[in-house]
Amino acid sequence: MNGPEVSMWMRPHVVPQHWEHPRNEEWVNVLAAIPLFSDVRKRRLRKLVRNARFAEFAAGERVVSDGERANSIFVILSGAAKAVQKPAARTLGVGDYFGELAPIDGTARSAAVVATQPLYVMVLPWRSLERAARQDAAIAFTMLRQLSAQVRRLEAEAAPST
Repeated sequence: MNGPEVSMWMRPHVVPQHWEHPRNEEWVNVLAAIPLFSDVRKRRLRKLVRNARFAEFAAGERVVSDGERANSIFVILSGAAKAVQKPAARTLGVGDYFGELAPIDGTARSAAVVATQPLYVMVLPWRSLERAARQDAAIAFTMLRQLSAQVRRLEAEAAPST
């Protein structure tokens, strides 16, 4: 989710440089710095990251495809990507997350995401996130606020100029 509050959220030293073997506390610190999880207690985040995994993609590599089934969301740790969808593509960077819509409503992914430079992501299984949201209303409400803001941005972009 792009937005002014996200673009400045993470200082370079917050993200571990050895993502292939992160400690759970490092994952917790990364998630705690993202607006979606900023109101969630560290104890709850520790449970959430138990099933997280690291993935990397080369520039030009497809991360997800539109129409595919979804069972996880992605948090960008380093690099950039582009969500290719209608009406327009959306640039994603450090701190942004994507892939959350399809698991929420049980449909296929609505956009393809392609790495525009080397991309490093944390992959969170949807079941873990859903369980955490059911146990901690802060996650559910924050996700609703983030999704509402995204819908409003897309509506504003699609509205004809007068």
